[in-house]
Amino acid sequence: MTLSASLSGPVNRDFAIEAMFELPPTGVTALLGPSGSGKTTVLRALAGLTRLAGTIRCDDDVWQAPGRFVPPHRRHVGYAFQGAGLLPHLTVAQNLDYAARRALPGPFDRTDVIARTGIGALLDRRPARLSGGEAQRAGLARALLSQPRLLLMDEPLSALDGVARAALLDHLEELLSPLAIPVLYVTHDEREAARLAARTLRMRNGRLETADDGG
Repeated sequence: MTLSASLSGPVNRDFAIEAMFELPPTGVTALLGPSGSGKTTVLRALAGLTRLAGTIRCDDDVWQAPGRFVPPHRRHVGYAFQGAGLLPHLTVAQNLDYAARRALPGPFDRTDVIARTGIGALLDRRPARLSGGEAQRAGLARALLSQPRLLLMDEPLSALDGVARAALLDHLEELLSPLAIPVLYVTHDEREAARLAARTLRMRNGRLETADDGG
């Protein structure tokens, strides 16, 4: 699957986005830039949560163009939030079930996802009983079990302390690289981007400035 986007226009009276890019079919692309540069706005536009002027295409499917806008639930995008985004009244297992029930058939197997995210011992817990790192791993498992065509990750390490951050970074490095879908990973941390991503897009003041291919 190849995703291409050309987004241009105001977000509000004082800020505008201008970003044109294409994601490869697999692998992690980092969207790097300082806070307030527009990274999360671009992610939300890809997910259909924020409406920006421009076009977004996923292979032959047009998600957005003049006169056309595909709503979020029909884009089949997985979204891993900064705060995990788990439903607080459900256990981890029930959160996974909720995602799976709403998904189309896809490549991600429940047993395999649980094993790869290391959440087997957490399935009976509610989010309030999880550490920050545990919640992020459970949130990632839920995103994968939605069988996404594209995985969007919005600074998943930003709310964690140093120890939890290092542990989850190790886990993500092993987990994300073999995924057979494109991953767009938002961060403001150069070292994080270097460890996880094969390619880096850089934003500043709402503009996509450069694309760096790893090697």
